Formats: sequence, structure tokens, C-alpha cells
Amino acid sequence: MHPDSTTSTAGTNGTQTAIPTESAERITNLDAIRGFAVLGILVMNAVSYGLIEAAYFNLDAQGSNNWLDWIVGGAGEIFIDQKAMGLFSMLFGAGIVLFADRTEVKARNSPFWLSLWRNLLLLVIGFAHSLLWEGDILMVYAACAPFLILMRRRSPKTLLVLGSTLVLWSAVAALIVQAQVPTSGDGLGPYWLVDPAADYSDPVGLFLLNDFFSRAAGMMLIGVAVFKLGILSGTRPAAFYRKLVFYGLGIGLPLGAAGLVIQILADFGPKVAIIGEAPNTVATIPIVFGYVGLISLWNQRPPTWFHLRIRAAGRMALTNYLTQTLIGITILRGVLTIGDLGRSQIFLMVMAIWALQLGWSKWWLDQFKFGPFEWAWRCATYRRIRSIR
Repeated sequence: MHPDSTTSTAGTNGTQTAIPTESAERITNLDAIRGFAVLGILVMNAVSYGLIEAAYFNLDAQGSNNWLDWIVGGAGEIFIDQKAMGLFSMLFGAGIVLFADRTEVKARNSPFWLSLWRNLLLLVIGFAHSLLWEGDILMVYAACAPFLILMRRRSPKTLLVLGSTLVLWSAVAALIVQAQVPTSGDGLGPYWLVDPAADYSDPVGLFLLNDFFSRAAGMMLIGVAVFKLGILSGTRPAAFYRKLVFYGLGIGLPLGAAGLVIQILADFGPKVAIIGEAPNTVATIPIVFGYVGLISLWNQRPPTWFHLRIRAAGRMALTNYLTQTLIGITILRGVLTIGDLGRSQIFLMVMAIWALQLGWSKWWLDQFKFGPFEWAWRCATYRRIRSIR
């Protein structure tokens, strides 16, 4: 979930063995961006915890019971949907580079097999997570990781072009697939339709699979590029990050809003079910860059209690991501049933979970080196138990 850096120590035979880097070597800007990303991704994930599948994409499907629900849903579409995952994906791509590079330099051996083993473990974690909730993203990251390890030495320009092409391809595919959807909406399945018996057509099913992987892999490649350029580390001048904010949000937010307007004008009809997401997909790249600029500017300021808590939430991103699902599913599908709450009520729960995680992350890391799931992943990666204190 996050960059897992390494250092080295002499083994009993004099060889160098990789061990995790201590917190003094952490890049706080990565932690801050990751903290906002893991909190942001809950906004959209919580919709799928508590509402039917179609409500995630179709604001008119369920959960929009009053004007406040519509405001919360619309704001989520423009500011959070795809963008929080985009930030998440960028950080994972940066994490692969950071882990592989430090393993190679400090342990003096090829990082490929250790990285492959590390991501195989992530695949197992993601599979277990998917048994609880069908929206897991960890398996996608694990599946894309070997490709990124092989691509990590490419120039930032090449990585940016390839990553952007993958993301934009998803928008182009939306135009192609929408043309094959009949006006009745047959084939859209639970992606858009409330009917629980509705099924996906082959083109729609393939589009959704392609969309999930191409956006994730594309943003991961972009993450590798911007990490290599020193953008994610927060070391660029403030003027550079202000330009990111100005151009990123100035271009991206109108695009994201345009997609929502298209859906509203068509009364959320099937004829815009897929094509209406295309502007939002295109908007993801500039908006994510804008958010990176905003967070980096904020992180360059003198640290406050909120800085420390956001960074701590980022350091425990894997633990927080998994526990968000555990809490959300327990409340919205266990104590309550799907559809009991509207979007604004679900957002109140989201804010409560934010407060809980901001509180426990800082408290936990004051006592221990790693979050509980991060510690277990590290121990399994290096195949030995390390002290968590």
C-alpha cells in the first residue's frame, strides 16, 4: 500500500541482508499525500458498502433522497471519485520504485525477486479483503507490480506518456462501448441499473475490467515518473507546486463537473451511463496533480498536530484501508442493511471513521514502529519476525 523502504545489515556469513528502513528516513510528503488519499478513498468506498452497486456510478439509483444527498453525491463525483484512487495508485507506483531502488543499493542484490514476493503477499492480502468486500484494489496493484518493476528504469517522459495513454484509453473505450449499449440500457447490468436481475453484456463487462486495470496501472506509472522527478517528495520550490494547483485544478475540475452535468441533463439515462464517466476519467490526471501540489504546499509549512496525524494515517495506510472496510461493512451491512442510509448520512459515518483513524494512527505510532498490518506484511516480506516496538 505504501513505500516500504529498506536498509541493510551484515548477516552471519558477512553478506548484506535487506531490512526495513526506520522512520527517521521516511519522506514525510509521501506520508502526507498517502494520508489524504486513504481518507479520501473512504468517501467513495463507503457508498458501495451501504448502497447497491449501481449507486456508486449512478447518483439516481439509490441513496439520493434529498437535496443534501445530491450535494454530497455530486461533490463526491467531482472531487473524489477516481481522484482518491488516482492518488493511491500514484503512491503505490512510487513505493515500488523506492522499495526496489533501496533494496538494490543497500542490499547489493537484485530487487526483482524480493519485490515479486512482497507483491505476491499483497495479492493474498487483497484476496482475503475481497472476501469481505468486492471492491478491493490491492489485488489490482499486486497484479500490476511486476510490470512496474520492469518499467522503473524508463525515463520519466516515457513513463508519463505511457501512463497517461493507459488512463486516457479508458475514456476512449467508454465512447466505443457506449455506442453498443441499446437505449433500453440492456447489458449495463448492476453498473447502472437498479434491477438486481440485470446482467452485463460482454462489451460492458470487458470495459469495466479494462477501466479498473488501465486507470490503476496508468496512474501507477505516472507515480513512478513524478517520484523520479522529485515531485512527490515535496522538495520542489513552492512556486512549482502553486503552478500544479493552478493548472491541475483549473483544467481538471471543469472537466469533472462536465461529466456530472452530462448525466444530469440526460436524467441519468442509459444513453450516458458509460460516456458520462469519460470526462471524469480525463479529469483525474490534472486533478490528482493539483492535489499533489496542494498537499505538498501544506506539508512544507511548519508541522502542526494535524500534519502529524495525517502523516501517521499515511504511514498506516494499509491498516487504515482494511479497517475502513471492516468498520463500514459491519455497520452498513451488519447492523444496518444496504439502502437504509442516504449519501449524506453515510458521509457522517465517513467523518466519524476519519476522526477515529486520525486519532488511533498517531497514538499507535507513538507506541510502535509500524501499523499492525504493515508490520505483518514486512515480517512476511523479509521472512523473519521483527520487533514492532
